Parts: sequence; structure tokens; C-alpha cells
Amino acid sequence: MAIKKVLVVDDSKTELMFLTDLLQKEGMQVQTAENADEAYQRLAQDKPDLILMDVVMPGKNGFQLTRALTRDPLYADIPILMCTSKNQETDRVWGMRQGARGYITKPVNAAELREKIGALN
Repeated sequence: MAIKKVLVVDDSKTELMFLTDLLQKEGMQVQTAENADEAYQRLAQDKPDLILMDVVMPGKNGFQLTRALTRDPLYADIPILMCTSKNQETDRVWGMRQGARGYITKPVNAAELREKIGALN
């Protein structure tokens, strides 16, 4: 399945702009959400092919949201890449245990992100 639509969930407007620009240059359609509630609203409107998930956000964090989405039959088939400043090995392992299909640390390296997305295609 070619990834064409991406939902970026991050509470940082700077990160949202950076990732949106990067993904759009790769020919992808991008929607953004700044928290879990907005993410659910976007998911209800249009199901993406991929979710890029920050961890540290107000309210439900990215680990909690990833776990909820991967256990929900409506969204379990959408791959999630964690995209976070949490760079400890324990964070990566925990993210993967919540159902993430990949883990990238910030600042995001464009080539690494392309590689991770390509591996999902």
C-alpha cells in the first residue's frame, strides 16, 4: 500500500510545520492534530495511511494514544511511527510495545523519515 495520506499528531506548531512541509514535498497529503482529541476528529473525517505520533503532549500522551488506536478495530490497520524527542532505548521499546511500527527521534532527519515510511510501503 502506497502511503499518500499522513496524520501528524504533535503539540508543537514548529514540528507540525516542518513535518507537513517535508511530507508534502514527498507528494503526500498531510493533516495535523495538536492533541488526542483533535487526532480522533481528523481520523473520523478522513482515515490516513500513516500516523506520525509525538509522545509528549497535553492530555493523553502519544504512548496512550498509540495504544488506544492500535487496539481499536477502526484504526488498528493504520501504521504509527513515533516521532519524539524521547530518545532513550526504554522509550523506543515502550513505544513499540504500544503498537508503533517505528520510532524516530527529533530533530527529525528527513532521509531517516523517508526510509522508515518507505519500509512501510
